[in-house]
Amino acid sequence: MSAYSTNTIPAPRGNWFTRAIEWMDGNGPGAWIALMVAGFIFAGPLGLVLLFFILFTGRFGRRWRTGEATQRRAFGCCGSTRLHVSRTTGNAAFDAYKADTLERLEREQQEFEDFLRRLREARDKAEFDQYMDERAKAAAQEDDAEVSERA
Repeated sequence: MSAYSTNTIPAPRGNWFTRAIEWMDGNGPGAWIALMVAGFIFAGPLGLVLLFFILFTGRFGRRWRTGEATQRRAFGCCGSTRLHVSRTTGNAAFDAYKADTLERLEREQQEFEDFLRRLREARDKAEFDQYMDERAKAAAQEDDAEVSERA
């Protein structure tokens, strides 16, 4: 027997129960719901046990609402989608360039948001003026109709 193993498949960790729970967690809350419903259909007490297990272990807790499990599946255990903008690289010239660029982008973003706000205000004012003109025309037509009925 050689010192090197030809088996490249890593040994599974834990027993069958922990591996099954990890697999269910990897498939999201829908898998837990499907298993619970199947438990209620085929064996009522088993469905109750699964329901209590889901509730007491927090399987539908905060991590499902934040998408942590989906992110973990997509990026692996140590992957992250967060950017570390404030971290320095050690290169002073690049850090200065990055700081200047970020300041410029923040300023441009603020200017653009101000532009959009002014654009919305102008559109709202135009719509309001149009509404007031239509209302004045309708009131004038009603006055004309009343005057013509009297005559």
